[in-house]
Amino acid sequence: MKQQTPKTAILLMHCPDQKGIISYTTQFIHENQGNIIYLDQYVDREEGRFFMRIEFDIDSFLIPEDKIRDYIETLLAKKFDMTLKLYFNTQKPRMALFVTKMSHCLYDILSRTDSGELQAEIPMIVSNHQHLKKVADKFKIPFFHFEMNKENKKEQEEAQLKLMKEHNIDFVVLARYMQILSPEFIKSYPDKIINIHHSFLPAFVGAKPYHAAHERGVKIIGATSHYVTSDLDAGPIIEQDVAKVSHKDTVKELIRKGKDLEKIVLSRALYQHVNRKLMTYKNKTIIFD
Repeated sequence: MKQQTPKTAILLMHCPDQKGIISYTTQFIHENQGNIIYLDQYVDREEGRFFMRIEFDIDSFLIPEDKIRDYIETLLAKKFDMTLKLYFNTQKPRMALFVTKMSHCLYDILSRTDSGELQAEIPMIVSNHQHLKKVADKFKIPFFHFEMNKENKKEQEEAQLKLMKEHNIDFVVLARYMQILSPEFIKSYPDKIINIHHSFLPAFVGAKPYHAAHERGVKIIGATSHYVTSDLDAGPIIEQDVAKVSHKDTVKELIRKGKDLEKIVLSRALYQHVNRKLMTYKNKTIIFD
C-alpha cells in the first residue's frame, strides 16, 4: 500500500539574531502535536540576521490550519520581530509563463510539470507573439496574446495583470520573454518574477551575445536565473552555472550549449521557488538544502 504523504506546514522566517529562536519555535510546534520533519537555519553575522526554514507535519496539529499563521504571529513573530511566510505542501503554486519566440525553456518547464517533477500548476501562457501558441495548444494550456509596442505597453500590462489576478497567479516565469517589464508590473509581484538569461551580461549585451562571445574567444559560457527587480538584470540571484567552450565551437554550438544551460539553471531556480526553499533579503537569496 502506498504511504500517504503527510500534510505539512512550511515556515520561512528571518529576524534579528538572538537567543531562543529555535527553542521557542520547536517548543510551539511540539506543544501543539506537530512533528518536525525538516529544519535548517543560517546566521548572517555581518547583518546580525537569523534565517530559518522549518517544515512540520500538521495531520494531528491542535491548531486549525487557517489559524496557524495567527498563532505564529502572536506567539513568535512579535516576540522576535520576525518577518515570515507560511505555506502548506497541499497548495500547488500557480505560475504564469511569459514567452516570446524561443521555445527551449518553455518546453522544458512544461515537460517537467507534466511529469510531476515540478509541482506547480500552469493556468496560462502569455506572449507578445503568436509563435508559441502551438506549444500551448499541444499541452492544452490557455494561451493569451498581447501585442506590445511603446504606445500600448501600459494598457497591455494592466490587462495582463488583470488576467493574472483572475487566474489566481502566485508567481511569474519569464521563459525567454523579450520584453522589459515596467516598475508598476514588477511591484505587483515582488520576489515572484523569475527570469533567465545568459551570463554574458553586461560584457556581451545586445541581441547577439553568443556572436560577440565567439568573436572574443571566450572559454566559458553561463546562465543566470534571478528574481526581477526594477534594476534591469540586477535582482537577487537564485541559480547560476557555466560550461566550458573552446575555439573549436561555432556560434551554433555556443547557442546550443547556452540553451542547455538556460534550461537547467531555470529549472533549478523554479524547483527551489516551488518547494519554498529560498528567501530573499536585501538583494540576496538564502537557499536552504
